[in-house]
Amino acid sequence: MQIEILLKQIRQEKKVTLTKLSDRSGVSVSHISDIENNYKMPSLLVSVKLAKALDIEITELYKVTW
Repeated sequence: MQIEILLKQIRQEKKVTLTKLSDRSGVSVSHISDIENNYKMPSLLVSVKLAKALDIEITELYKVTW
């Protein structure tokens, strides 16, 4: 899967709103939304912040399925 799909899926499974994820991670709502809508790729630092805010390992955001 692609990171935008996994990010949104994990966020929704954990019942975390964009605003709450933004507050927890320090990443703006618009930036998270752009990532989830495949307009931007997150930097490594942003990925770490989002993973930490979602209480997951960063590798969860980069799972590859063939």
